[in-house]
Amino acid sequence: MLNDAHCHFFSHQFFSRLADQRGGGASATDLLRELQWTDPGAPEALADRWAAELDTHGITRAALIASVPGDEESVAAAVRRLPARFVGFFMLDPAAPDAVARTRRAFSELALRTLCLFPAMNGVPLDDPRVEQVVAEAATHEGAAIFVHCGVLSVGVRRKLGLPSRFDIRLGDPLAVSRLALRHPATPFIVPHFGAGLLREALMAADVAANLHLDTSSSNSWIRYTPGLTLESVFRAALGAVGASRLLFGTDSSFFPRGWQRPVHEQQRAIVASLGIGAADEALIFGGNFDRLFRPTP
Repeated sequence: MLNDAHCHFFSHQFFSRLADQRGGGASATDLLRELQWTDPGAPEALADRWAAELDTHGITRAALIASVPGDEESVAAAVRRLPARFVGFFMLDPAAPDAVARTRRAFSELALRTLCLFPAMNGVPLDDPRVEQVVAEAATHEGAAIFVHCGVLSVGVRRKLGLPSRFDIRLGDPLAVSRLALRHPATPFIVPHFGAGLLREALMAADVAANLHLDTSSSNSWIRYTPGLTLESVFRAALGAVGASRLLFGTDSSFFPRGWQRPVHEQQRAIVASLGIGAADEALIFGGNFDRLFRPTP
């Protein structure tokens, strides 16, 4: 069994939002042509494309992340299409006046499972009362989880399109996530990319809060900020600090025609195997923990 806890759902609505930010009359089609990426079409069509891609690589289930605030409907359509394959995540700006209502609707009406916060992008500190309000709302929903991006934040598609990314990375502190996690101990929290450059803080936070999980997704190129650090040593440190039961494998796959990022899986699988942790713990990282947090739909 192999599950991917971190895939972005780049819907047509996602590209339309980027086109609005580009201005000058640009359309989603214009941006896709410039990027030389496949037009995602309707959310249901993109869901089918992702399902076929998962089948090709032997992946059982995947998290799909609505990658711009306000795109909950696109991922919800994909989940409705194939509820046994996909778990819906949605990005939220807690500064939006309807943030709490959006959170409530996403969990109750749209059957999404994870609230995603990007404090560096939205400019809202994690100790802001507006964050606490949306987190508290999410925590009232059975089976809900909260994903918080910490550390360095780089959005490749924005860079390719020349869109400014004025992110305040000071706001993405895993230690602040631990505070939220301790206030809501029954709700799983997920920090992606091992903290994206704040490994020490992510491990400290996860050690303090037993409901805080780390995902392994992306190339983890942030390791270049620590001379001598390797991905193997990152895995070893994470396993030593929090154990296999709180690590979630992910790739950070996003667009087509590139599709699912098999090299990420191959590299991480080889590293985990080299650490000799045993088949049971390896199975937790690459699928079991995901199924425990997001129980499969019958």
